[in-house]
Amino acid sequence: MDFVIGFVIAVVIALTGVGAGVITAPLLILFLHVPLEIAVSTALAYSAIVKLIVVPVQIVRKQVNYRVLGFMLLGGLPGVIIGSVAFKHVAAHGPRQALMFALGAIILFTSGWHIYRYFKPSGIARPVRDRSKLIGLIMFPIGAEVGFSSSGAGALGTVALLGMTNLETAQVVGTDLAFGLAIALVGTGVHMIGGHYAGDILVKMAIGGVVGGIVGTTVAPKIPNRNLRLALSLWLSVIGIQFCWNAILK
Repeated sequence: MDFVIGFVIAVVIALTGVGAGVITAPLLILFLHVPLEIAVSTALAYSAIVKLIVVPVQIVRKQVNYRVLGFMLLGGLPGVIIGSVAFKHVAAHGPRQALMFALGAIILFTSGWHIYRYFKPSGIARPVRDRSKLIGLIMFPIGAEVGFSSSGAGALGTVALLGMTNLETAQVVGTDLAFGLAIALVGTGVHMIGGHYAGDILVKMAIGGVVGGIVGTTVAPKIPNRNLRLALSLWLSVIGIQFCWNAILK
């Protein structure tokens, strides 16, 4: 089952573009009954593994803007460290409901963003002048949120890049993926210090993810991914609402 989940997640990512973090933790919790705090840490590590496969391709294609990436990391790296430390503290001392609510809220926001983009493909109006030097201020809370919930770097990073830079679409995607890889690696390191991850599950998921990534990338051009993204986003919205509701009731 671990291999299958890793395979399915990688295929879905390749077909829809929805981030690994926002999909992985809910599947681990719902289907493998992994405790939430371990699911979040394992999802963050799996996200880093997936991006390690994808980002080199973006670099070879020259789709990463290193200047903008540097500004993003100035805020994102301290943010993910603080968020990861806060996660470990809450996981150890409570309130545990905060973990559930944070995960549900980020899943809900991310899926809502993809639903918005489905009906409004033009997305955000591009700025008249580049404001990338200020983007680190936005990346700090995004990094903290990723460290705390493993999710949201893709959607939130894309929003910031579209709203504050004049990068072409390909560079928005590549730069955001490189940013996501960097903070996922740092966040994973902090999470693993406390031992809050399922190593055996992660290895099997990673193997399935490599196979799924190859399969998904191969069939993606032949499948209308826009409708699949909508269906997945609607399902994730329901899961996000359920997690938030459960956190409030407990």
